[in-house]
Amino acid sequence: MARSAEVREVRDGVFHVAGADVNWILLREGSDVTLIDAGYPGYVDAVESSIRSIGSRPEDVRAILLTHAHIDHMGTVNHFHDRYATPAYLTPTETAHAHRDYLEQAGELDVAKNIWRPGVLGWSLRITRAGATQKMSIPHAEPFPNAGALDLPGAPVPVETAGHTSGHCAYHLPNVGAVITGDGLVTGHSISRISGPQLLPAMFEHTAGGSRLGLHPLESLAADVILPGHGAPHEGSIAEAVALARERQAW
Repeated sequence: MARSAEVREVRDGVFHVAGADVNWILLREGSDVTLIDAGYPGYVDAVESSIRSIGSRPEDVRAILLTHAHIDHMGTVNHFHDRYATPAYLTPTETAHAHRDYLEQAGELDVAKNIWRPGVLGWSLRITRAGATQKMSIPHAEPFPNAGALDLPGAPVPVETAGHTSGHCAYHLPNVGAVITGDGLVTGHSISRISGPQLLPAMFEHTAGGSRLGLHPLESLAADVILPGHGAPHEGSIAEAVALARERQAW
């Protein structure tokens, strides 16, 4: 289980945190924090440690925003709610996914079919130890409380990017020119042999080719920093990154 992660401040008050196999984002104003995505269930220590490393406490998290309800992004949400009463927000469609009214997630059979690919075996063993096979829902998850910029540290603006999942969402930070893209646009992955803007392997898509559709809302955003759910932060034109990702999928 992950106990540490690399924390990098990419803009004033905006922190990209790289866990062993997935990222999360911290937006800080004073001591208050917005947590965007929340790692695997086994990442509790790592997520809490990352919050303390920027001078805040886990109880200072005002809300958790999820890009989507996959286990590697929602794993510590219930811990925060149970211990600190932290609310969790998603798009309306993805809220139903978090409740597990339906499920759009690669399963053990999907992984088994690709176990021969470079990196997949080691990755699958790590994420299993981190809780990837747990059956999890977020009963307390709610849709965003308002349209437009949210009244939370960082004032993130939800941007629906349905594709990777039916309710996938990015978060635009217009004040600092950044966009948090979740799994809609990534720059790497433990099982990808390429780096830079790309789409995740097709086994992670809930519909064939869906991830390319989710790129459209991103390309016109005023942003020159991409903070992905997997891979390193990327600086440069969002439109150019989208164009590159359309042509690059790990497999």
